[in-house]
Amino acid sequence: QVQLAESGGGLVQPGGSLTLSCAASGRIFSIDAMGWYRQVPGKQRELVATLASVGETRFADSVKGRFTISREHAKNTVYLQMNSLKPEDTAVYYCKADVRRFEWMRYSNVYWGQGTQVTVSS
Repeated sequence: QVQLAESGGGLVQPGGSLTLSCAASGRIFSIDAMGWYRQVPGKQRELVATLASVGETRFADSVKGRFTISREHAKNTVYLQMNSLKPEDTAVYYCKADVRRFEWMRYSNVYWGQGTQVTVSS
């Protein structure tokens, strides 16, 4: 199996910064893409940022210019640097990875982390 371990969430004041980390472990041949989503109670999970193995990135319009995403391939780890945080960024942040566990697999499987709480409040 594949496990995703998230860290870095917490409480921060508006205008502050946080860095989330997500490390994938287990039986992994390759990771096609890694990314971050977030969810608040009563709403659907939404994309925050994704980073494909070829370097293509996607960001939600609400975080463009404030958040950056990076990846350490050797460690199967993805980071989300969040700057200029706003109260509306408060959510549970989930890591997602598209993983091929074996070389013979033509398509990747999707794995999710357990989530980490980010609260932006004064």
